[in-house]
Order: sequence, then C-alpha cells, then structure tokens
Amino acid sequence: MKILRPRYIEALKNRMNNGLIKVVTGIRRCGKSYLLFNLFVDFLKSTGVSDDCIIELALDDDLNEKYRNPEELSAYIRSLVKDADKTYYILLDEIQFAISDEEYKHPEKPIKIYSMLNGLLRLSNVDVYITGSNSRFLSKDILTEFRGRGDEVHVLPFSFSEYLQGYSGDVYHAWSDYIVYGGLPLVLNMKTDEQKSSYLINLFTETYIKDIIARNKIEKTQELENLIDVLASSTGSYTNPTRILKTFQTVLHSKLSINTLINFFDYLEDSFIINTAKRYDVKGRKYIGSLNKYYFEDVGLRNARLNFRQIEESHLMENVIYNELRYRGFNVDVGIVEKRELDDGKKKRVQYEIDFIANQGSRKYYIQSALNISSIEKSDQEKKSLKSVNDSFKKIIIVKDIIKTYMDDDGIMIISLFDFLQDENSLNF
Repeated sequence: MKILRPRYIEALKNRMNNGLIKVVTGIRRCGKSYLLFNLFVDFLKSTGVSDDCIIELALDDDLNEKYRNPEELSAYIRSLVKDADKTYYILLDEIQFAISDEEYKHPEKPIKIYSMLNGLLRLSNVDVYITGSNSRFLSKDILTEFRGRGDEVHVLPFSFSEYLQGYSGDVYHAWSDYIVYGGLPLVLNMKTDEQKSSYLINLFTETYIKDIIARNKIEKTQELENLIDVLASSTGSYTNPTRILKTFQTVLHSKLSINTLINFFDYLEDSFIINTAKRYDVKGRKYIGSLNKYYFEDVGLRNARLNFRQIEESHLMENVIYNELRYRGFNVDVGIVEKRELDDGKKKRVQYEIDFIANQGSRKYYIQSALNISSIEKSDQEKKSLKSVNDSFKKIIIVKDIIKTYMDDDGIMIISLFDFLQDENSLNF
C-alpha cells in the first residue's frame, strides 16, 4: 500500500540543493524512512537522477554498524562521490546511531557526526538528507550544532486525510478507527482490533519507553511510567510539573524531585511522544503562567498507554485538531481571554478558554473544538470566548456535526470536522 505524503515531499523539494543539511525528524515508526527512501527517492528518479547519484544508508541496520563511526561513514560516502559534474543525494537514516553514549553524556563537547556532516557540505556537488527519531541528537539547537546549516522537516504520523488513502471504508468509520488507533503507518495495514491494540501497546512499552530509559540512563523507571499515565489521562487539560509532583507526593508517596520530573517531561518531548501547547493571554498579548496543555503526537499511542480504557471522543478530537494544525505548519498555542463581568452587582475578572490559537506568518485563527453546538446553551458556551476577542482575525468552531460550512451573525465560521480534516484550504472559507 502506497500512501502519498505530498506536503512532506513538497517540503523536501523546496529545500533541495539549498546548501543546508535537511534533517527529517519524527517519532519512531511514523514513516520517516519510507518518506525519504521510497517517496523522495521515487521523486528524484522521476526528475532524471540516476541510481549511482543516490547514496542511501540506514545506520540502525546492524549490517551498517561500522558506519556508525563518523570517520568510516565519511570515507565511505566520499568514495562514492566520484564525478565532479554530477550532484549526489546523500540519504542517511537514524543518524543518532552515530552518536556514542559518551557524547550523549557530554553534550558540551563537539559531536563528531555533526563535524562530519558539515564537512560533507564543503563538497559542492552533494545534497545531504538525514533522519532521526529524537530531538536530543540535535542537542536542542540544530542551528548551532550545524553552524547555521541545518534545516528541519518534522514528520508526524498519518494525518486523517493521509489515513483515508489506505482505508477501505467510509469516512465516518475511518474516523472511529482513527481516534482509537491513530495514524502510525503499520496500524493501517492491520486487519483486526486485537492486532492494532497489541502492536501499539507493545510498541509503547518495548520501543519508546525502553529507548527513553536507555538513552537517558533513567533509574526511576516507574515514576516515568506514572508520568506518562497521568499525561495520557489528562490530555488537553492544564497542568505542569509542579502540579503533577504534588499528585505524586500525595497519592503515590513518591520522593521524586521537581528537577527529575522536569527532566522526564523533556525526555518525552525529545522523543516526540508529547507536545506542549503554551497558554497565551490574547488581550495582554503575552504568555502567562506555567500551566500548559500536553497533547500526544499520536492518539493511538495515547490510548494504548491507557489500555484503550479512556476513549473520550471530545478530548481525542481536540488532540487530532491540534496535530492537524501542526501538520499544516501552524504554531499552536492555547488561549485565555480575560473579561470583567458583573456578578451580584460587583465586577469580577472571568477567564474564558480558546482551544487553539494557530499562527503562521501573518495568518492567525482562533479555533474552538466541539462535538456539537446543537443547543442554544452549547452554542453560546463555545462562542463566548471567541466573541470576547476584539481583533479582526478569523474565529472558527469545528464541530463533528455533518453541516455545510457557514458564517454566523457574529462573524464566526462553523465548519464540519470532516471538511476541516480533508481540505487543507478549508479555513479560508
């Protein structure tokens, strides 16, 4: 089954031969390798690039273990770059395998693979693409490590529109599967619920968690797993390490320190398990407080962590919308609008939440996620925060109802979830 991923291919095409190292990142098993080594290679060949000018190497393959040594890797690649009149496309998979444990322990020291990759860029006829499954190999600052010569393309699991390419049923059954099992590519090939659930549970435990523990030398493994459970149970709710630490202390009687817990948050983000949406004061035009919302990179993994016990469609829909906005290249925050309202004759400050503030250059959208707004009370509730924003940027409510997109009397756009997910231009109504 071939699932086309035109947004990512376009992103790679736009970066070809730009003199930068193209870094394709994403959670493990999200399809980075297939994107680079199949879809992108197919594109290169379609433009006339010959096989000998495409140099591919997967560093997670034990047959290529010796090339995890940056010196060996450099010598091998340079031996294949033979013709000065040709452009060579170098594709390296899972580059973090070329970073030693010792280098991870001392990130303040130069990492050899970075120097090796920068050295390749001194060759005028090479174009370099690499993949990695965690952001730690970027040492938090890819532009510094690559001396301003890194260009990241982050790949998510299948969006809903990509998922539909390989789904044999109708869009509504596809949605019911998608919010339970998510968009990891292999899930789409599986036929039964048992296969899908077992795969995701095992993947989380045997791959993601073990990888995080081994890479970061974590000793308090149960506390890490407890944190993942808490975040999975509270997807889309405001929280922070301090608040969770209190839960650990009172409920679990844990002696975990706040610094260790903060590190655990970082490890989960470094591995692209979770993403942080910061809280933004719309009227004050500033980020406020330390409370954030945390969303999972894949809802199937979130559900697997809870053994598929908490399938609340409203929260999962919110997570899917968050990921879709990121897929489309938006920076996404969660919003707070503060107003003064009369209460028993006295004015008091009231805060209303906006699910998402999506920014991309000069474009900005205020977005609410709602299963439905079928009653007047529910409609008023969802619109109240949007009507409290006084600027001219578009206000949108995404509902699961099957409706035709329309603009109401308050200038708020109401759009069906399915129209939003299947049409990248749907917000431009």
